[in-house]
Amino acid sequence: MSADHLHSALTDRGATWAPLAGISVVTHFGDPGREWRAAREGCAVFPAGYRHCLAATGEDRVAFLQGLLSNDVKRLTAGQGVYAASLTQTGKVVSDLRVYADPDRLLLDLVAWRADALRTHLQRFLVADDVELGPCTDAQPLLQLQGPFASAVAGEALGLDLLPTAPLAHVRLSFDGSTVRVVRVAEGGADGVLICGPASAAGPLLDACRAAGAVAAGMEALNALRIEAGSAWAGVDMDEETLLLESGCEAAASFTKGCYLGQEVVERIAARGHVNRRLAGLLLEGAALPARGTVLMADGRDVGYVTSSVRSPLLGRGIALAIIHRKHGVAGTRLQIGADGESGIVTALPFDGALRQEEDGQT
Repeated sequence: MSADHLHSALTDRGATWAPLAGISVVTHFGDPGREWRAAREGCAVFPAGYRHCLAATGEDRVAFLQGLLSNDVKRLTAGQGVYAASLTQTGKVVSDLRVYADPDRLLLDLVAWRADALRTHLQRFLVADDVELGPCTDAQPLLQLQGPFASAVAGEALGLDLLPTAPLAHVRLSFDGSTVRVVRVAEGGADGVLICGPASAAGPLLDACRAAGAVAAGMEALNALRIEAGSAWAGVDMDEETLLLESGCEAAASFTKGCYLGQEVVERIAARGHVNRRLAGLLLEGAALPARGTVLMADGRDVGYVTSSVRSPLLGRGIALAIIHRKHGVAGTRLQIGADGESGIVTALPFDGALRQEEDGQT
């Protein structure tokens, strides 16, 4: 099935589309509020076209990526996965990614709008290595199930009695004549399962998940969930101007694996004990949602910038992710948003903590 046919298959099932970061994504299936609640309280199923998998094949694939990614891929065996990042020489983020090990390849799963940049970056270092980097049409991200009942829905929809339990562990099985991959991973907190496979399987998989109790959902709900969870996206909340340890993605780095591109900077910052700025949350005090890049100010000085914002169903108000200088990134600090804008209050991530404080009458 082509991309056009996949688009049609999802549209026929109620999907509404819009551009995001240069790609087309499903924004909702009619009721973003209901879709968000399903992901918080039951199970929502999101078309996963916002993610993309590259395949690394060849005899040198493990050694090659071991020297270029921030986490330990050498220790992976088939069916395991690890969270990692690709960095520049100066420790800045090209993209974070998930690595899934197969017997004959490594799959690199990342946000779709950074796939070309990652492939170009990695290929710069291919000299005489027996490695090929290319698409894997048989294992593209198709659906993300999210919510406390995600595992139960996936199990019923796929006829699978036992799902992987370790983070990023994955199994392959047959569904409707296609081989699909089931990965244990959450996108915005709670329980989560990612299903990868050929595009032709997306429609039947969506139908099966809905029949098993999932609510079809789109990017409006998912974006609210991931910002509430404090989850940074490459190309949005972190980029090649952002150090890995500024992004809150410490889990992507191994401090025992040995040398990799950008390691010296990561290790030096870790030894120092802090970064000069860091991703934090903002509780917005006005109705407007600031655009990405909006400057944050304190005492007339630039102290950071907004990376993402959304109206949070969890808190019933606007919230944002922002990179903020550590002196001004202390929870409770009030910052001005834009030169003539309203204000926001710094809060620790995830935003559930702010909800608990409000319920306790402390905010």
